[in-house]
Amino acid sequence: MATEIEHGRAAERAGVRPGSDGEHLMQRHLGTTERADRFYDEQVLDQLNQHMREFVARQEMFFLASADRRGECDSTFRAGPPGFVRVLDERTLMYPEYRGNGVMASMGNIAENPQVGILMVDFTRDRIGLHVNGRARILLDEEVRAHHPDIPPDPAPGRRARLWVEVTVQEAYIHCAKHIPHLQKVPPQQRAARDWGTDDYRRKGGDFFGAAEQAASSGHARHDGIPSTTTSGSEAY
Repeated sequence: MATEIEHGRAAERAGVRPGSDGEHLMQRHLGTTERADRFYDEQVLDQLNQHMREFVARQEMFFLASADRRGECDSTFRAGPPGFVRVLDERTLMYPEYRGNGVMASMGNIAENPQVGILMVDFTRDRIGLHVNGRARILLDEEVRAHHPDIPPDPAPGRRARLWVEVTVQEAYIHCAKHIPHLQKVPPQQRAARDWGTDDYRRKGGDFFGAAEQAASSGHARHDGIPSTTTSGSEAY
């Protein structure tokens, strides 16, 4: 199978089929090439059409996939108010990077490898998804605002973008509704307030999965600043 990939590369790229050599190989082995070509022809665009731009503009969250230069992957979650992902034009979108845990995994990956995958899923209204794949670059907040003075200040206390990620669209295509659950939003008066920018250990989730406790018990804890489960949990980290 690996040999077939090597031999098939030039032919696949000459035909300008969307997708990777690996997916084309698997299509041939499983007999799905015709079905895949129909999807490529009918659904895969190299830009955001009007319907896609309207969809992006009302989303409050998405999932981001990135990889470093060695191909080691990371996937993460991003959220904000409707419109936090801004569509600059049919081939460009941009989103803010809010304050996180300081690891900068996604930003580090993009610094090494600009290829990213974005998946937006509407669980509550249309129950549909949109994939956007493209090349990303990291911009400073002041640089973005100098070029886009129409971006308003963020109204949420403690929430301020330090960086923005600009994505040049290479592929945009649907994620079908078949297995997307239909969820309902909790009314605003019933939601717990979001503590944007907090360093409070408990408010950020504490040791929900027991990783800090496990590290402490095994002697592998690397940072004394992470509170153990025996503390009050009020320390910041």
